[in-house]
Amino acid sequence: MGLFSEIKEDFVNVYRNDPAIHSKLEFIFNYPGVWAIAWYRIAHRLYRANWKSTARMVMGVNQFFTNIDIHPAARIGRRVFIDHGIGVVIGQTCIIEDDVVIYQGVTLGGVSLTEGKRHPTVRRGAVIGAGAKVLGNIIIGEDAKIGANSVVVREVPDGSTAIGIPAHVIEKGRDKDQFSHNKLPDINKELFEYLLKRVAILEHVLMKDNTEVLDEDLKLEQIYESFLKAIKT
Repeated sequence: MGLFSEIKEDFVNVYRNDPAIHSKLEFIFNYPGVWAIAWYRIAHRLYRANWKSTARMVMGVNQFFTNIDIHPAARIGRRVFIDHGIGVVIGQTCIIEDDVVIYQGVTLGGVSLTEGKRHPTVRRGAVIGAGAKVLGNIIIGEDAKIGANSVVVREVPDGSTAIGIPAHVIEKGRDKDQFSHNKLPDINKELFEYLLKRVAILEHVLMKDNTEVLDEDLKLEQIYESFLKAIKT
């Protein structure tokens, strides 16, 4: 596919991914992520043609106007949608496949200063939530979902959802069309609830021998085992 065909496809992709758009005027002034991708596609071809300084200049101007930092050497597939976009950073050796959605404040960064592949690979159909940091040469699987503000330093399997700091996989094989942040579990809250209940049971056991308390302890142990299973990657 040619350069202008790719850019046209990116423009059309906005109407597929954002029901908030109602006019071409909105498109011009309210979608910095789309314009950043368009300028990236031009700069990427310049970079590959060994016009590296020119490519960096193009993306520098783009960053000034959109507040989105994309290295021209990164490899970005078709129909990638950066929603809102402010504060997005995409590193030099990052690979993003087709139909990925990236929200504002996302960093696809590196953790090493050595040469070679040091940024993430994001497979087809993945969704990276607002403010998430995906760091290092790791793979985010096809149709995977990264919760808002998560810090991902380990690979996420296909069709999985990862949340937290550091991120843990909480669900595998979910429907790729379903991703509701308001339904994601609060791991920290669940752990604190467990600890409080455990302390209460121990206090009762110290005070008297109660069969009901022992039954409650057994139930709590089952909840704890489920919790450990949920946070394993």
